[in-house]
Parts: sequence; C-alpha cells; structure tokens
Amino acid sequence: MTPGHPYWWDAAPPQDISGDLPAEADLLVIGAGYTGLSAALAAANCGASVVVVDAGLPGAGASSLNGGMFGAHPRLGWDVLAAKFSPDIADAIFAEATPALEFVKDLIAREDIQCDLQQTGRIQLAWTASQFEGQKRLVDRITEKSDVEVRLIDRPGLSTEITTERYFGGILFPQHCAIHPAKFHTGLLAAVQRRGVPIIGNCPVTSLNGKTARTPQGQIRARQIILATNGYTTRSFPWQAARIFPLPSYLIATEALPANLIGHLAPGRRMMVETRARHSYYRISPDGTRILYGGRASMRDIDLGLAAKRLQATMAEVWPDLAKVRLSHVWTGNTGYSFTHMPTLGVQDGIHYAMGFSGSGTVLAPYLGAKAAWTALGDPRGETAYARTHLTPSWMHRFSRPHFLKPADLWYRHWVDRLESRQSR
Repeated sequence: MTPGHPYWWDAAPPQDISGDLPAEADLLVIGAGYTGLSAALAAANCGASVVVVDAGLPGAGASSLNGGMFGAHPRLGWDVLAAKFSPDIADAIFAEATPALEFVKDLIAREDIQCDLQQTGRIQLAWTASQFEGQKRLVDRITEKSDVEVRLIDRPGLSTEITTERYFGGILFPQHCAIHPAKFHTGLLAAVQRRGVPIIGNCPVTSLNGKTARTPQGQIRARQIILATNGYTTRSFPWQAARIFPLPSYLIATEALPANLIGHLAPGRRMMVETRARHSYYRISPDGTRILYGGRASMRDIDLGLAAKRLQATMAEVWPDLAKVRLSHVWTGNTGYSFTHMPTLGVQDGIHYAMGFSGSGTVLAPYLGAKAAWTALGDPRGETAYARTHLTPSWMHRFSRPHFLKPADLWYRHWVDRLESRQSR
C-alpha cells in the first residue's frame, strides 16, 4: 500500500509550475484548482489579462484527490433550502442543476479534455427504512422543481445495481457521470495555458492591501481578485476562513480485482453514495479493475494507516468479500464546508469568491468559477442562484483551525454511527 499517494496521481501527478509574477493584471485568481482555473479560462476568453497563483502545486488539493463523481443535483432538499434561504432561491437552485452539469460537460468537450468521462449514472443508497421514505419525498420535489432525471429504486430493484443486503432502496440519477479527477484538472490547466495565462505554483498570497496581493515572489496589483481556495483557505483571508472550514475526506483503492468479482459486486457499474452519516461514496476505477472507496474515516487528521483500516471495515459492511482484499493506495484531501452546507458565490471587501462546495465541487466548482469571473468582469453571464445564498459564521469556529471537529468526530463515531447501525437492522 502507498500511504499518502493518491491513486489518481499514478496517471496524472500535479505539475510543478513556476514563473515570474507579473506586476499587474486585470484579474488575479488565488487558487489553481477547478474553481480558479475555470475562472481564469472564462476571463481569458473575455479578453482580460489574468494571473493565477497557488500556495502549492496546482491541483494538489481536492481537485485531484476527490472521487470523480460528476453531478450537480442540490446537496440539500428543497424544504431545507427554502427554510435556509427562501422558496424562490430553492426553486432557482433546483432549476440550475441541469444547466450546471451541461456547462461542465460542454467545457470538457470544447477543450477536448481527456478525463475518462463516462455517463455511468449515480445512485444514492438508503441505509435505513426511514431514509428511504425521505428519498421518496425528495424524488417528488426534484421532479416538481427541476428537469433533473431521477428514478426511485425499491429494495428488490437494487439487485441489478449492487450485490448487498445493506440498503433499503435508492435514487438513481441517470445523467450523472464518472471522471478521472486528476486528468480533468490537467486538462483544465492545459486549456488555461493555451490562452497564455501565467500560472504560478508555490506562490501563496500572504496578505491583501486593497487590490494589491503580497507573495514571497513580490506584489501584484489587479483590478479584480477572485479567491478560489475552498477547503484550503488560510488565515490570510479571515472573513472567508471564519465561514469555511476544511473537513478531511479519506479514500482507499483496492488492488486490481478479478473482472468477475467487480461485475458481481457492482453489476450496475454506477457511482454510488450512501445516505448514512459516514458519507461513504464508492465506485469502480476508470479502467474497471479496482474499487475506490471514500468517506468519513475521521473528521480530523489521523494516521493514514488507521484511516485505511476504518474505511476497509466500512466497505466490508457493504461487501464482505472485500474484508481481506489488499489495498494499493490510501490518501486524503480537504473538502471546504460551509455552515449552510451550500456553495456560495459572492464578494466581500472587494474580493470575489466561489467556495463552500461541501463535497459537491466536481461540477459546481468549475461552474461557479466561471460565474465568479463573469461577475468580476461585469458580464451578465455571471448571474446564478448561488449568488443569492450566503456564508455564515458559527460560534463553534472562531479559530484558525476547526477545533470543533474533534468533539464532533467523537459524537458521530460513538453515537450517530451506532444509532444508524441499529436502525439499519
């Protein structure tokens, strides 16, 4: 097993990109993940001069570490969105799901990004009977409020999708896809470079003075600035850092498995996610040889060996056949969570931002990155319902690090997980 080396990096490792920092630009983008690169691409296509900086290697964060699940249905139900924001905003967010998905699919096609895009569909699996009842209500809302294609699957019907007795039913999103996330980032990076946009890695912004950014490589003044750091936002940006917190997600890859075993375990060959609070998500690798399994091994940083042990035990609850299989990789990356559990596009103290993807950034990050660029440039294409949501602080998160995650981790592992296990029987 290779602790700390993501499976995705075998085919598309992050690139060490350096260069000189220009003195000025129309637009400075801070962060070179999906959000920042999509913003840079949209702005460059408008004729703006753009510079992208990243504190580390471009793409070494969540953009090349995620599960590669590709869909944009709202993370929260309509009723929750209506209560948090308003019924009109909930309607608009539901209506924007398909346009967001199609925008990024068109981007991949237009830039000829070779990222193993496959329309596998994604199935959300109900861990308990009560969660399946909630899924029935969710399907009704999605059908009423959007043109997202959904299909409810009862417990007997799951046998064509996954071989396990653990679930009570599910929701199938047939339009959702699978991608190789690191190849997607590599393709976005190449598209931005083709526009002649400087991308400078290992160049953290240490402070902002109005529209002037200070870095170890010098200063740059920009007419507009976009912050695209999500789960890697630092104390250099205190307003956003108080409203976005990094939540680690852990993933494992099995060794190569026999084709007949893969077909037995997952005959539907879907992207798969659970309703239970462990937030497990799993899939077959793009080459069809492995199971990639992610979820909440912990809500804080832990030893990767321990994380692998916990994830394999959780995976074996679903598929006992995999209890003893060897693992080839284990890794982790930060999701950027908002306290509303929803992404937001906005501007604060003159700094535009798109963040808070809360585990749903594979489509929404590039989509809202482009929206942020258009908004910063005054282009009407920047209009989006996500600009009508908001980031909120919490009394739990007043420090530079989310210390509240330690007691939250204990609460979930010793109470919530055990309760859901009893409810699933």
